[in-house]
Amino acid sequence: MSLRLFDTATRKQRDFVPLRAGAASIYVCGATVQGMPHIGHVRSGLNYDVLRRWLAHKGLDVKLVRNVTDIDDKILRKAAAAGRPWWEWASTHERAFDAAYDALGCLPASIEPRATGHVPQMVELIERLMERGHAYAAGGDVYFAVRTFPEYGALSHQKVDDVAQGEGEGGAKRDPLDFTLWKAAKPGEPSWATPWGRGRPGWHLECSAMSTFYLGPQFDIHGGGLDLVFPHHENERAQSNAAGDPFAQYWLHNAWVTMGGEKMSKSLGNTLSIDVLLRRVRGVELRYYLVGPHYRSSIEYSDAALHESVAAYRRIESFVHRVRERIGTPEPGELSPEFVEAMDDDLGTPGALAAIHGTVREGNSALDAGDRSAALRAAESVRAMTGVLGLDPLDPHWAEDDGTVDATTGALSALVEDLLAQRQDARTRRDFAAADEVRDRLTAAGVSVEDSPDGPTWSLKDV
Repeated sequence: MSLRLFDTATRKQRDFVPLRAGAASIYVCGATVQGMPHIGHVRSGLNYDVLRRWLAHKGLDVKLVRNVTDIDDKILRKAAAAGRPWWEWASTHERAFDAAYDALGCLPASIEPRATGHVPQMVELIERLMERGHAYAAGGDVYFAVRTFPEYGALSHQKVDDVAQGEGEGGAKRDPLDFTLWKAAKPGEPSWATPWGRGRPGWHLECSAMSTFYLGPQFDIHGGGLDLVFPHHENERAQSNAAGDPFAQYWLHNAWVTMGGEKMSKSLGNTLSIDVLLRRVRGVELRYYLVGPHYRSSIEYSDAALHESVAAYRRIESFVHRVRERIGTPEPGELSPEFVEAMDDDLGTPGALAAIHGTVREGNSALDAGDRSAALRAAESVRAMTGVLGLDPLDPHWAEDDGTVDATTGALSALVEDLLAQRQDARTRRDFAAADEVRDRLTAAGVSVEDSPDGPTWSLKDV
């Protein structure tokens, strides 16, 4: 396989060679369901959805596990502050994340395990660590003894004496470097029975137990946001390897969505929720905005950048609809070599989108020249390429809930596209007065027209 992926552990691109021929296994750290999802949260899900689609296109049977952290200090605090049961608070926001993933076209995960459903696996992992001398119990808590694992710090490329777990100095730790595997029960908090007393799991333990339960002791790819490299993924790797599991072959991390140069987070108050943005742009347009930049590059959010992405996507969409209306529905065809090369180079979505827009320009030129076969081939290629990115304009997922385009929207689209075709014909004849007249009619009707090298696109002025 020609795919190369940037591995955080080695800090270089590596050829992707799956453990099992014809299959790929991926574990992605999913949501901690403490609040409503914003675009910073869902970027990770979208990036690994593109990876999954690309691997599937290459013929691999992909198993993707994306967990739900439904027990956590923040969940307990926020539920208590709201006067609601912790489980109801977590479930409410888990549904909100599911709706956001679906609205942005993410394929369903193979399994979405909840942390609270896998306590037996966590207990078993702790017991293995204790047997090997890597964990100890103290005062009802259980800790991982970091200095017993010589490779600690290798994933995040830090020296062990330079790190801090961020857990504070309390408890009965033997060493401040050690991190919590199991937390002793506190009054009013949920707890589970274990050989060390009642309590609840630590965050890092959860993912090691769930990933290996569903994917086995060794799997292909572990993914998540850049902020998880340390301490979360470093600790996952340490406890899993120390227990005897080879764990992940490749570590992938996506960059953040930022505002004003800072990572988007609820604590900073600089969030943009999915439901608010979907009142302004369509799900497919927001997906285009979030998957367009390279997954390892930060996205600095701005309204202007979002609407530039909307216009860019509508140029693709407009071309495909023009072909469908004038020639017939194009079926997904062949990928361009430039698209394949970009995607095989560490999922280079910017180059992949450049290949799509290049094909759109060629297809619009063919349409204007009356070359129906060339225009149809271009549209078929565009559908194939956008399909890999989850952006196919004719994918039923992007239609209305009943699976068909709303009749009013369809009628408006047909009328506008016919007028744009008349305008283009007038421009080809160099009858610019007639072309301007068509544009003026559209403007008066509240339709904004934008000309570009890819062809004209239109939108309603209040969008």
